[in-house]
Amino acid sequence: MIGRLRGKVSCADDHVIVDVGGVGYLVYCSTKNLSNLTENEYYQFFIETHVREDHINLYGFLSIDEKHTFNMLLSVNGIGPRIALAILSHLTPYQISISISARDKDIFKAVTGVGAKMAERIIIELKNKLPAMPLPFENISDNGKNNIAMDAISALVNLGINKTEAQNIVSTVLVSQPDVSIDELIRLAFKAQYTS
Repeated sequence: MIGRLRGKVSCADDHVIVDVGGVGYLVYCSTKNLSNLTENEYYQFFIETHVREDHINLYGFLSIDEKHTFNMLLSVNGIGPRIALAILSHLTPYQISISISARDKDIFKAVTGVGAKMAERIIIELKNKLPAMPLPFENISDNGKNNIAMDAISALVNLGINKTEAQNIVSTVLVSQPDVSIDELIRLAFKAQYTS
């Protein structure tokens, strides 16, 4: 069983060849990871080996959190390695946890190959498996601020910002400026989205 590989990479569309002591291992990666790799540089991958009758595939991750999330996704009925990798190409482990906590099916439905039923299964089957991730604005004790956060997130989504990103931005603004008005919160969050 291969747990980790470190070597010089040659990149392709959906995988890398990791050269380890003259042996080239074909390792499938998320597009997020592939976009962060530089040809002919050295990287370490945490490896998950997937064995079937007709093949043995290696899936590589730049962080142990990604590998853990990949395995959790594989535990969902109907999700195989390719769909799990597609989800990790679209969302970070943190975003996946937040989306499950928020019961946000739409974020998963945006992934190619994930329909409404599968998105529902992801949320139901993983809600008790992934670490509990509070919604970013749940740390705010004042119910009025919680309502402001919800309204600001809704407004940002209506302006075309991804719901998970909107949650993260609103949380960040409220932590630094807890007494901000709803109008100012929306303005600052919208500005942060396009200046980050």
